[in-house]
Amino acid sequence: MELNFKEIFTAFMVLFAVIDIIGNIPIIIDLRKKVGHIQSEKASLIAGVIMIIFLFVGKSLLNLIGIDVNSFAVAGAFILFFIALEMILGITLYKQEDSNAITASVFPLAFPLIAGPGSLTTLLSLRAEFATENIIVAVICNVVVIYIVLKTSAKIERILGPNGINIIRKVFGVILLAIAVKLFAHNIKALLV
Repeated sequence: MELNFKEIFTAFMVLFAVIDIIGNIPIIIDLRKKVGHIQSEKASLIAGVIMIIFLFVGKSLLNLIGIDVNSFAVAGAFILFFIALEMILGITLYKQEDSNAITASVFPLAFPLIAGPGSLTTLLSLRAEFATENIIVAVICNVVVIYIVLKTSAKIERILGPNGINIIRKVFGVILLAIAVKLFAHNIKALLV
């Protein structure tokens, strides 16, 4: 097993950009307001486990249920699209039936926000290019960053203030919308050919 730091760094940066935990701070703050408390350890750990399991069984799992990676990515694009609309327009499309910290830490935080279709499809494409052990190290590094951001989101909120959070929320909403459109456009082409 040979660890390649260039591969680890590249995989880390790609995943970091796709997961966009910094951009998700407004969503995390919103969730915390709705449910009171978010279990940072649980959310980070579950997201990490989902990503590592998907790295090994993702393609086979999708093939087993008759879904190709492109269809999975298009479905993910729709989820990202609706989350982005919530952020930009300040509306709530997602209704949590039993708003408690345990469920919110798992859904929608660990999945699909952190370990979502975007990061899962990214893992499948990284696997085609990089050694599996390097991708695992990159996932673990991202999980550590996610944990730190989740733990300090209250401090970040205090520093930025409500207006700062609102501005960041709208800006990242537009960025998320653009990612959703790109993910949709890129994968719908493959489905229509």
